[in-house]
Amino acid sequence: MADPRFYRAAGPFKLGELARIAEAEIADGADPERRFKDVQPLSVAGPDDLSFLDNKRYRDEFRKTRAGAVLVHSDLARDAPAGTQVLVSRDPYRSYARVAAAFYPLPVPEAGVHPAAHVDPTATLGRGSRVEAGAVIGANVDIGAGTVVGANAVIGSGVRIGEGSIVGPTATLANCLIGARVILHAGVRIGQDGFGFALGPKGHLKVPQLGRVVVEDDVEIGANSTIDRGAGPDTVIGQGTKIDNLVQIAHNVRIGRGCIIVSQVGISGSTKLGDFVMLGGQAGLTGHLTIGDGARVAAQSGVMRDVEPGATVGGSPALAQREWLRSQAALARMSRKQGGG
Repeated sequence: MADPRFYRAAGPFKLGELARIAEAEIADGADPERRFKDVQPLSVAGPDDLSFLDNKRYRDEFRKTRAGAVLVHSDLARDAPAGTQVLVSRDPYRSYARVAAAFYPLPVPEAGVHPAAHVDPTATLGRGSRVEAGAVIGANVDIGAGTVVGANAVIGSGVRIGEGSIVGPTATLANCLIGARVILHAGVRIGQDGFGFALGPKGHLKVPQLGRVVVEDDVEIGANSTIDRGAGPDTVIGQGTKIDNLVQIAHNVRIGRGCIIVSQVGISGSTKLGDFVMLGGQAGLTGHLTIGDGARVAAQSGVMRDVEPGATVGGSPALAQREWLRSQAALARMSRKQGGG
């Protein structure tokens, strides 16, 4: 069970309700009226818990589980132990995400402004929004309904935040427009200067950064990630993109819809990502590149040239997946020969 000091479970839910939430089908012999109190991993779930299986590597745990119900693909449903109710799903993990969110919905914020916060009189706070202790909200800020601004966050003048968003503790926002239902975790930095200098032997002149950061709806940005504002064009984060902790996105970068960017990725200035691009952890992208729709970049890759739509690349410098694997195999063969000589 999730620690009740931090999480409050809703429910219980009937199996029929959970099937509807999960967009799953109740297997033959299961009881739609049976109630369940919580979600748990296969290894620790009990008769009142629901669990899931989406990876064949955990088939043995599934066969031994004591879970009262399990979300599972039809291919593995036959391995369910006696007494375990089965909900059949085409995508058990997505189904589990829906069910877990039903058991543990995000708490509705208590509206109001903490007396230790500072809100400029020209700022607009939407209905049901909350501003926590130590937060600073500048002039002409517009905050949507139901949005939470965490403790010691700083919202610079003119910033706009859409409804239902969450700004984590100590986050700083400037020169940016934030969409609806955006989650910004603790320590996020958005809208600071891009790294722009006119270089020269007599010193490096700072180039004014006159753009913005535009974060579209349903984006999530992990703790201590940084997104620089544009030098002229905007830096844009597309709808539904999910960004992990400790990611650096430079000025003028444009990221498409539904991208996944894993921890410690760095994207240099003016690079463009298409829709549904995936970047593995610690990948680095040089500037002024185009990464096509649906492309995938392996962890720790160094990308120095454009990537075609749908391609998978890896290594440093990054190569097409097959070429990269062939080069690694060739290096391994050379190493063995040298070792044997």
